Amino acid sequence: MAPAKRIAIRAGYVIAFDGRGHRLLRDGVVVIEGDSILHVGPRFDGRVDETVDAPDRVLTPGLISTHAHISGSPLDRSFIEDRGNPQFWYSGLFEMLPVRSEAQDEEAGRACVDFSMAELLRGGVTTVMEIGTLGDYVVERAPHYGLRVYMGQAFRSGRWLTKDGKRVEWEWNEEQGRQGLKRAIDFHSRWDGAHEGLVTCFVSPSQVDTCTPDLLKDAKRFADEVKRPYQVHTSQSVVEFNEMVARYGKTPIAWMRELGVLGSNTILGHAIIIGGSSWTNYPEGDIRLMAEAGCSVAHAVWVFARRGVAMESFARYREAGVNMSLGTDTNPQSVIGVQDVGAEHGIDHGGARLRRSHPRWRARARPRGSRAHRPAGQGRSRALEGQLVADDAAARPREEHRLQRERRGRGPRLRQRAGGGGRRSRARRRRGGDPRRPPGRRGAHVAAHDEVRLGGARRRSALPPDLPGIGELVFTIRS
Repeated sequence: MAPAKRIAIRAGYVIAFDGRGHRLLRDGVVVIEGDSILHVGPRFDGRVDETVDAPDRVLTPGLISTHAHISGSPLDRSFIEDRGNPQFWYSGLFEMLPVRSEAQDEEAGRACVDFSMAELLRGGVTTVMEIGTLGDYVVERAPHYGLRVYMGQAFRSGRWLTKDGKRVEWEWNEEQGRQGLKRAIDFHSRWDGAHEGLVTCFVSPSQVDTCTPDLLKDAKRFADEVKRPYQVHTSQSVVEFNEMVARYGKTPIAWMRELGVLGSNTILGHAIIIGGSSWTNYPEGDIRLMAEAGCSVAHAVWVFARRGVAMESFARYREAGVNMSLGTDTNPQSVIGVQDVGAEHGIDHGGARLRRSHPRWRARARPRGSRAHRPAGQGRSRALEGQLVADDAAARPREEHRLQRERRGRGPRLRQRAGGGGRRSRARRRRGGDPRRPPGRRGAHVAAHDEVRLGGARRRSALPPDLPGIGELVFTIRS
């Protein structure tokens, strides 16, 4: 048998793994032999059949989205996820999603699948967990794009809707839920392991508040039998949280624990509006229940951040032992975008504190005009200045920093900070004499290479575009 073809990819930056954690490798090479990675390192002296030179690119492992709706995602653009009724805490689920779903035909859904698969690949995603109803078409298109797909054919016992824009109602059809589970089991028997393992099926009752207890338990029993993941939208809105507490006297997560459907194969879609969150004013305990059950959370940062909702907090879930993952949910299908926004939303809303789980991240924040931190729970509208400083100096030798400075004519501003907050600094700014801040600029300032606006927040980054991993992310949040 002829030896497998060897391809060497030389990239300006390689996200590598050294056996303990991921590292940023400058000017690295990855060698692929057949369907295996043969080598990762600064150089390779062995035989190669082909070399791909990418000096201006970043080479990463394939990214994974653990929660997506690719059969409708593009149609949500600047519609469902960007708008919402304050009556429903700005969620677009109850007024807009039913309208869009009823108006969308199968042809539009197929177009959405193709669009989303291309969008996922463009952003480096090679594995996606899709929840929807166009499973047959998703399975058909997976080998065309070379995308690894976990497909969950959705089903439920009822639906939510609002008739007057003031209250949410639930309409029930339990037989529809039972038939939906039967179709999902049949779908699993036909497609699990299709295309030489490119497609894997999982079990996905749609939402915790639209499924009967028996349907959730029967679905979990089947998932356990076939040893596949079990994912449910849970604690995704204030409306859902309040409804479940009213129905059962428990939080959605506590109720799922009582049913016996939490477990190591359970993935909770979102799990962001929970007991202990400032959004619920309900006693904490849900994070501990998730950790004790060994379940996972698919956190879709961006779709909630657009409505001003941040997890409280990603680091707290991880510290408790909850297995955390990232999902793209709807538009855009970009895990890189999720990570970018997630870096800004390591924010505890109630405590005016920025948090980041990585040990090299330091965070601080204070209300403008105040020396003390804001006490927990005192609103979210007050202006806040903060910065995250990412210091990766320990991972790079001093000589490499010197070479970087010579190459660009200057060096990275690793620890540049906003102007001081003391009395002298404030007086100097009132007189217009602070040389570190251009006229008319308020809030944190850095010599930035780029500037983008996300909702009401302005973010400026001092990270040079040709030097990922070193620099500073500074942003100002304004009411």
